[in-house]
Amino acid sequence: MRTITFNELRRIKDSLPSGSMHRIADELGLNVDTVRNFFGGHHFKEGKSVGIHLESGPDGGLVMLDDTIVLDKALKILDELNISLRKDNFVEQSADI
Repeated sequence: MRTITFNELRRIKDSLPSGSMHRIADELGLNVDTVRNFFGGHHFKEGKSVGIHLESGPDGGLVMLDDTIVLDKALKILDELNISLRKDNFVEQSADI
């Protein structure tokens, strides 16, 4: 189990590139609405509950995650984006030298 703030979870979601919800759903074999529910959505007609528990508090409250696999995939996507940006910066800086 992992605990983070709701606002932190939303910042992670908002930082993901377009199409990430579908990518995470495809890689994990989940309905895309289930992935959206993980990040605070309320798409229960198609998606399922994802084992998050909310508690009131500062910074949007606390979110206790029973399973972090969706979060782990999201963080991996952000890490890939940062690595690719660093490589681009390295190539651009090297070309200027």
